[in-house]
Amino acid sequence: MAKIVNYITESFEELKSNVTWPEWAEVQRLTIIVAIFSVLFALSTWGVDEFFAGVLAKFFTWVKA
Repeated sequence: MAKIVNYITESFEELKSNVTWPEWAEVQRLTIIVAIFSVLFALSTWGVDEFFAGVLAKFFTWVKA
């Protein structure tokens, strides 16, 4: 158990002293970029899914007839 506590303590110390954290403005800017990309990716995935669903529906209607 002491090893785990020591590991966690050293990890926090390293995060405080050795990690260079970005400025708050940069964090906000990058968060907005990621959010916009995520929405665009989700919409494009939805669009491709709807397109292929329509194509498959027409194909199966054609095969069924």
